Amino acid sequence: MKKLITLITTTALTLISIAVSADTKIKFALDWKFEGPSAPYLLALEKGYYKEQGLDVTIDSGSGSLDAIPRVASGTYPIGFADINALIKFIDKDPDSPVKAIFMTYDAPPFAVLGRKSLGVTSPKDLEGKTLGAPAADGAYANWPVFVAENSIQAESVTIENVGFPVREPMLAQGKVDAITGYSFSSFINLKSKGVEADDISVMLMTDFGVELYGNTIIVNEAFAKENPDAVKGFITATIKGWRDTVADPAAAVEYVLKRNQIARKTVELERLEMALADNVVTDFVKTNGMGDIDSARLAKAIEQLGLTYEFENKPSVSDIFSDQFLPEKAARMVQ
Repeated sequence: MKKLITLITTTALTLISIAVSADTKIKFALDWKFEGPSAPYLLALEKGYYKEQGLDVTIDSGSGSLDAIPRVASGTYPIGFADINALIKFIDKDPDSPVKAIFMTYDAPPFAVLGRKSLGVTSPKDLEGKTLGAPAADGAYANWPVFVAENSIQAESVTIENVGFPVREPMLAQGKVDAITGYSFSSFINLKSKGVEADDISVMLMTDFGVELYGNTIIVNEAFAKENPDAVKGFITATIKGWRDTVADPAAAVEYVLKRNQIARKTVELERLEMALADNVVTDFVKTNGMGDIDSARLAKAIEQLGLTYEFENKPSVSDIFSDQFLPEKAARMVQ
C-alpha cells in the first residue's frame, strides 16, 4: 500500500513538474520605461492572464520606440512593442529580417511636436526659425520629415538639436529649445511636472496635421511564431484581457505600474494612461472593429506617405509588415 501511495505521489509530482515546465517562456520588450501606458501588460502579468495561456512572461522596459525592433529581429526577445513606421523602414533596409507586426495598439499614434506659446510656437509654421529638441531614437522625430512635408515647413530654417530623452522636456521648460518631438501623453505631462503651465503648452498631434500613420504595435520574431503559434496567440489573448481591465478601471490598472516604478506618482501616471486611452487606443475604429487589427488600405497609404521623405530601397507591402493570423475573432477583441 505504501508503495502504491508513493508511486501515485511520485507520478502526481512528475505531472505537476511537466505542467510547470511546459509553460513557454516569453521575454517581452517594451518601448519605454514603466509608465501609465504599460499598465495593461503589467496587469495581465500580475493577474495571471499570461499564465492562464501557458506562458511564463517577463516584461522589460526599453529606451525608445525604436529599441524593441532589433531586439526582436535578433531573437533576443521573441515579442516586443515598437513603432510600426520604424518597422517599415527596418524591413525596407533588411527584407529578410524575421520580424512582423501582429497587434496594432496605438490606432492613432501619439507622435507630437510640443511647443510653448510663450516662445511663439502654436502651429507648425511657427517652428520656422526656431530650435527643435529631438532625441535621435525618438519615434515622433522619425516622422518629422512627413510632418514637415505635409505642413510646408521650411525645414532648413529649423535648427535640430539632438537631445537625450531625460533632458528633452527640461530643456523646453528652461527655454533652451523652442519645441520638442515626443509622445503627446508623455511629454505634455513631463512638461507640467517641470513647472510649465498647461495653458502655455501647445500640443501638435501629427495626426491632426496631415500625418496619416499608425503608431506602436506588438511585433514578433517570425521564427519564434512559426515554432510557437499557440503561445503567440495566447500572448495576444492575455494582453487583450489586460487592456479590457485597464479601459474599465484605469485607476486600478495604474497601480501595477507603481509596483514596478517606485518613483512614479499615481496622479501623473493615471493622467498619462487616460490620455493614451482616449487619444490613441480606444479610437472610433477600435470601438467598431475591436483592438489589434488594421485597415489595410490605410496602412498602404501610410507606407506611401513615408515615401514622401524616405527613399525606399525594397519598398515593403502591407503583408510584409502586418499579419492578423494571431488575432482572435472580432468579438474577443472589443473594448469600450
